[in-house]
Amino acid sequence: MSSLSPGSADALLFDLGRVVLDIDFSKAIACWAGHAGCKPEAIVARYVRDSEAYRLHEVGKISDEAYFDSLRVALGIGISDAQFLEGWNAIFAGEMPDIAELLPRAAKQLPLYAFSNTNRPHVDHFSKEYAGLLGHFRELYLSSSIGLRKPDVEAFDHVVAAIGVPANRIVFFDDLAENIEGARSRGLTTVHVTSPRDVGNALKALGI
Repeated sequence: MSSLSPGSADALLFDLGRVVLDIDFSKAIACWAGHAGCKPEAIVARYVRDSEAYRLHEVGKISDEAYFDSLRVALGIGISDAQFLEGWNAIFAGEMPDIAELLPRAAKQLPLYAFSNTNRPHVDHFSKEYAGLLGHFRELYLSSSIGLRKPDVEAFDHVVAAIGVPANRIVFFDDLAENIEGARSRGLTTVHVTSPRDVGNALKALGI
């Protein structure tokens, strides 16, 4: 965690997955395995999260159908797009602990923004499912909408410019080390979220 003190930030920028919303990918695997009539382990062994198709899907360059086609081939299972979608959206496992209290408190003092690598079906799902919680953010910068994804330099530059305050006055919360490094390289103040307590501790250090 970089040095945080009261008055040291003009904006707070949050990743969504495992910072605001809890993610459990085993739920997708279990759902797909159930539809395919195979063991979850068989899918786990073949699933590559950060494939080229995955990255293209996250920046809105390929359709949901094309991504599910790539999964069909990679996983060797013949389930339908609707069945893939069911599992795909099953990963959202609720809110992260304490975040529902922390966000409104923080929003009273500073503008909140979210920056997430995500895809259209997930956006459709969480926008409805977690509308109340996400309402605390002034703006959501989503990779599938802006066509850029973390940890790329261009993605952070785009978001900093859109927020409109100096990078070092933005505190960025993310659970992935490579995203923290990417943000730090562009001058943002960073908080690596490795446990639910990290967000609360950082806000406390900021006097929130």
